[in-house]
Amino acid sequence: MCFRNFLTSWSYGNALTLDWREVLPPSDSCCILGNPPFVGKKEQTKEQKRDLMAVLKGVQRAGVLDYVAGWYIKAASYIQGTAICCGYVSTNSITQGEQTAVLWHTLLTCYHIKIYFAHRTFVWTSKARGKAAVHCVIIGFTAHNMPRKLLYDYDTPRSNPHEKEVKNINPYLVESSDITIPTRCAPICPTPVIQKGSFTLDGGHLTLSPVEKKEFAQKEPAALPYIKKYVGGREFINNEERYCLWLKDAKPGELRSMPLVLARVERTREFRLASKRETTKRLANTSALFAEIRQPVSDYILVPNLSSERRKYIPIGFFNQRVIANSSSLVLPNATLYHFGVLTSLMHMEWMRHVCGRLKNSYRYSSTLVYNNFPWPQDPTAKCKQAIESKAQAVLDTRAQYPNSTLADLYDPLTMPPPLRKAHQALDKAVDRAYRPQPFTDERSRMEFLLELYQHYTR
Repeated sequence: MCFRNFLTSWSYGNALTLDWREVLPPSDSCCILGNPPFVGKKEQTKEQKRDLMAVLKGVQRAGVLDYVAGWYIKAASYIQGTAICCGYVSTNSITQGEQTAVLWHTLLTCYHIKIYFAHRTFVWTSKARGKAAVHCVIIGFTAHNMPRKLLYDYDTPRSNPHEKEVKNINPYLVESSDITIPTRCAPICPTPVIQKGSFTLDGGHLTLSPVEKKEFAQKEPAALPYIKKYVGGREFINNEERYCLWLKDAKPGELRSMPLVLARVERTREFRLASKRETTKRLANTSALFAEIRQPVSDYILVPNLSSERRKYIPIGFFNQRVIANSSSLVLPNATLYHFGVLTSLMHMEWMRHVCGRLKNSYRYSSTLVYNNFPWPQDPTAKCKQAIESKAQAVLDTRAQYPNSTLADLYDPLTMPPPLRKAHQALDKAVDRAYRPQPFTDERSRMEFLLELYQHYTR
């Protein structure tokens, strides 16, 4: 009997909380097939959260999981001690980001689940009007080891799959050992520490548009030394002009002499006092300052928190310490051209694509998951590092040839200038050689290599 008929005869909530073994003994089943509901952690109803938490009882950090995770746990429990094969269509979120470690660590260690076939990310479309395309994976799994494992890869999410027989399929849907990558507070390699940009929590009163900056210049020019360029991921990628009042070093007497500035500080205080959070209310005592100040005291590399999945490379760049980075970005103080070169290379981009989380269809870059776990080249020679620095500078120089184009223009796959593409390809080759002399055949082979190196660093 196919278990799918049983699943589809119940509402989602009932099917998730029922004791499947009592309703249908495993001995009467040969397979489980399903297309569980796509409900993210923020979109779940109270009832769905309650049912999911009941199923995931004992799973640490279960609150980050999508609703579909409950079906994996239920199926894994149901098939224990059997030869039943399972296959689920799911959003690709369960094979990316923080969910992967939370869900698959439990499936691997508690239920000894093995993946025996998988379709990597593809676009699931519907003919319904206005229906958005969903990025999906298909995962087949058992509670025993299958001798033949098949991995289906896609050149693009909308192309046809290529079948490959592999020795093992891990939770990131690559041919590598069964590991999961947890969040970390510090890098696994000796590299500069990355951190978030500064956070205002000001209701918009400490930030300025170009027009507002011009008004200050006319009406209160004494404030100009405290008006700094303000940049985050959006401003950086789209070349948007934005400013902030950076009053960290302003003396009380100076503040009192600037009524327009004081008016904005007062509105910030009122905004914070109106909050229901006690910690925010306490910040009203320092309303002239950002809520969280993390501005580097040196020049730094800026990495946007979010970037379109259409881009082959996340645009990153260098900034002067006088430019204030906001919390929609990550900053890397004391970074060099070598660090820039490795971070903007295809090796790092491939790691990011597999490990990072998503916000809708955008990559969500994080320090604890992507950067801190990234395996940098092991003992690169001085020649390799010099080559990376040279090619990294070439990328920056090529960008500078297009002063009227935004990074969104330069890194769009349809409008990326051939010279910039060529500069990145040269940098990719230089970074590849720092990892190993043999070239990588495709992007998946890069990830397989990086996972092995990750295990070496974390043993």
